[in-house]
Amino acid sequence: MEKEIKGLSCTPSVPAVFIGQELIGGANEKMTLHLKVQLVPLLLRANAIWVWRKLPEMAMVTSLVNERSVVIFSKSSCCMSHTIKTLISSFGANPTVYELDEHPKGHQLDKELRGLGCKPSVPAVFIGQELIGGANEIMSLHLKGQLVPLLLRANAIWV
Repeated sequence: MEKEIKGLSCTPSVPAVFIGQELIGGANEKMTLHLKVQLVPLLLRANAIWVWRKLPEMAMVTSLVNERSVVIFSKSSCCMSHTIKTLISSFGANPTVYELDEHPKGHQLDKELRGLGCKPSVPAVFIGQELIGGANEIMSLHLKGQLVPLLLRANAIWV
């Protein structure tokens, strides 16, 4: 089987990721899809996952993120949230921050963020109205030199 997988241009041969009978590639390609927020829609189209809640139930998060270049959902006691807020602000961005433990509808926001796949629910970072992810995704983008260009494209910072 490994020989057949290598014949499909998978180098290395494992992991070879197939979604909906289509070769996606290996771990790097899967992670790229995830960072571009394209993995979940692909899995949904392939009926590999299902969304139990309807989109209107995500309306609160959507409305808070709409028309803002950077939004961070945080908890005031979370050290990773503090780190991500500090990092993004250090580039000159002025993110809109919602502290779930201080927000009157924080419990509902937390529930919606989990429904969007944020686990843990904070920090959850949206740049250019797109869910980028949590601390791991933001730090990964920063270390790859991709965070600042993303902030620039979203008009969150200027050079």
